[in-house]
Amino acid sequence: MDQSTIYKRYRFPPEIIQYAVWLYFRFNLSHLDIEDLLAQRGIIVTHESIRLWCNKFGSKYAARLRKRHQGYGDTFFIDEVFIKIQGKQHYLWRAVDQDGEVVDVFLQKRRDAKAAKRFLQRMLKKHKHEPRKIVTDKLRSYGVAHRELIPDSIHDTSKYANNRAELSHQPTRVRERGMRKFKSVKQAQRFLNVHAAVYNLFNLGRHLVLAETYRYFRLCSFSSWENAAIV
Repeated sequence: MDQSTIYKRYRFPPEIIQYAVWLYFRFNLSHLDIEDLLAQRGIIVTHESIRLWCNKFGSKYAARLRKRHQGYGDTFFIDEVFIKIQGKQHYLWRAVDQDGEVVDVFLQKRRDAKAAKRFLQRMLKKHKHEPRKIVTDKLRSYGVAHRELIPDSIHDTSKYANNRAELSHQPTRVRERGMRKFKSVKQAQRFLNVHAAVYNLFNLGRHLVLAETYRYFRLCSFSSWENAAIV
């Protein structure tokens, strides 16, 4: 990423832009909230400029984070949840691995076999390897996609086994409420792609490690973010 090129003609330093973008995708903050936080530090920028920064640079940072990602586990938990956008119902498909890392997230209009196959194809393209096991609910569409695309993988549909995937929707629901619903499919997909990459970067398992270890992991995450945004 050529810093001199992507930040050309922006009057604010790259450090301020990447900090504003990080705040937006890391925390449940609006563009107005971030405007006030920056103003408190003597940085006067409009919330509209912050929105444009998030739209343009968020995707660029996320692409670089995904490129440097170390890889996912061998078990994928898959689930779909409905989301209303402009009064129309859509389905948000999500796959996470056994460590809670978001493998893929994808908005579609349907939840039939065709949609399930499309999502699995996207997921496999990102992962580059077939998972050893997938865990889903009993929706028949998953069975069709499994048999046609990854028949050698174990398919677990037992009760409660997919709780991890169902719980993984919660951060999205929180942001959806904070944003007063998504305004369009394009805007929602763009936001969710970046949000997933940032979530993975700071998904540090704080409750599983010592405080000193957590602080070290957090410093590594900050460094990775700065590399993706600045270098």
